[in-house]
Amino acid sequence: MPRDIGNSGAVAGCAAVPVEETDGDEALARSAAAGDVDAFDRLIARHYDRFHRLAWRWCSNSSDAEDVAQDVCVKIAHAIRGWRGEAAFTTWATRIVYTTSMDRLRSRQRLRLVEPSIMAALVETSAEAPREVDAEQGLLDGELWDEVRRLPAQQRDAVLLVYGEDMSHGEAAAVMGCTEKTVSWHLFEARKRLKVRLEVAG
Repeated sequence: MPRDIGNSGAVAGCAAVPVEETDGDEALARSAAAGDVDAFDRLIARHYDRFHRLAWRWCSNSSDAEDVAQDVCVKIAHAIRGWRGEAAFTTWATRIVYTTSMDRLRSRQRLRLVEPSIMAALVETSAEAPREVDAEQGLLDGELWDEVRRLPAQQRDAVLLVYGEDMSHGEAAAVMGCTEKTVSWHLFEARKRLKVRLEVAG
């Protein structure tokens, strides 16, 4: 009989549990929602590194990112029984990472200026192919995101989700709680704002 999530200390060790790739996220999430802590452990272990990466993109600090990732595990443990599959597990969990990171950012935000040449990488990148920059220039993890964090909050979040996590505009909209058209507008405004700032800096 599966152990019950509510009577387990599984969250603290979630990242160390072996992951079996044969079970899909949705199947594991359904089992976890029914109280199966083994399924919960495997599900969180599979996504823990992504939770940490997402948190780092917003917080730009490894200590904060680790705290956020652990908080997310706890929140998912409490919320998983309410998951009914209306959204994919990854979208649902990303929303939790997003709101937890926003809470951290409201109390602690670290920003710094970067070189204009790095700002140009995002300005010149098409929204349709964010991974090209990652592959060819290696800019998606580093100083570029420090500059992105200076954008207005909604523009920043749209860029981090679409460019940083390769989410579709629709997926990002589900995480941000807005329409797909709004995400597209925020991305357009973000590129325009960065281009103006680049021209001023140059």
